[in-house]
Amino acid sequence: MSAYGEIRRGSTSSTIILPSTIWGLKSHGSDSDGRITVHHLNLSTARQLPGLLDYLNKIFANEIKNGQTYPQEEEMGQATFEAYFFAADVFVGIFGGLSMECMVEGGNAEVDIDDARATRSWEECVAGYYYIKPNYPGRSSHICNAGFVVPPNRRGSGHGFTLAKSFLYYAPLLGYRASIFNLVYVNNTASV
Repeated sequence: MSAYGEIRRGSTSSTIILPSTIWGLKSHGSDSDGRITVHHLNLSTARQLPGLLDYLNKIFANEIKNGQTYPQEEEMGQATFEAYFFAADVFVGIFGGLSMECMVEGGNAEVDIDDARATRSWEECVAGYYYIKPNYPGRSSHICNAGFVVPPNRRGSGHGFTLAKSFLYYAPLLGYRASIFNLVYVNNTASV
């Protein structure tokens, strides 16, 4: 909930699912290249992926508990998490699982999230996830906000940076012309 009350999706938000994309990732401290496919989901599509919503909520609950990235003070139940995070356009990054051949940075990935997952558990393959939603109502609804979550096992490897690049690609496709990050905590060094 924002200071303006509930902000409904306006004309800036798409009702269609945008194509998945693929992004190169150079792992820190490694000579190997990796890749992340980014998949646009809504609550309906996420519910068709067994275990995904539970895993995303588990990671988010840990973030709330740690108190370094989001303002909420109390853990969210599953329904509250879904209402908060999936009130917007959600993008989930899946690490690896695809060949790098003929990869075009930010190009369409002809793969759905299940294929990118390649029978791995969500814990093994989720690089991170984020929402994009209007930051203000009405005349200013062309300005968006995003909230990023990178699981602890993916931190320090460039996954958040790669997801941020995908945000810069997807936000304009949703009709946004600017973005504001309302809260960036100084103790969240990856975001500062």
